[in-house]
Amino acid sequence: MEQKQLKSAVEAILFALGEPVAQDRLAEALNVFPHQIEETCLALARDYEDREAGIRLIRLEEDWQLVSAPRWGDTVRHTLSRRKPDKLSPAALETLAVVAYFQPVTRVYIDQVRGVDSSHSLSLLLDRELVEPCGNLDAPGRPNLYRTTGDFLRSFGLTSLDDLPPLPEGLTREEGGDDL
Repeated sequence: MEQKQLKSAVEAILFALGEPVAQDRLAEALNVFPHQIEETCLALARDYEDREAGIRLIRLEEDWQLVSAPRWGDTVRHTLSRRKPDKLSPAALETLAVVAYFQPVTRVYIDQVRGVDSSHSLSLLLDRELVEPCGNLDAPGRPNLYRTTGDFLRSFGLTSLDDLPPLPEGLTREEGGDDL
């Protein structure tokens, strides 16, 4: 792969992932040697600086990451602070509540509590990293079990699940969904 194409490919991967990427991982993905990735990333970093681009390519030990240029840091922070977070639909909130109160739970348990298919809502919550798989139920088919994440606690201003409001009378958290 010629240098211009390699630069373009590295740039596309780093942009798409939006997080630090190991030099070895880039080399493997692009079928080149790690030293070629290092040379390419150093050249890309110089290119961004030379043309005073709004982004920079930085090295974090053996990882590389695209970041905003320091010059634009305040502008970026201001813009992001004004962005409203995406709201969850009532169905997603219901699904999240079932997981939060009765975890670990299976999708089937969530469906039974809600009375409707929760696949879409659960998928959304997984994408937003508010819930995560946490193993499999020891039952036929070995269905996935789900629980809330640290992002869930941070998003809702909770320090632990004990901070959740109490359930309505007649329901307890011990009635969890690990039996379905």
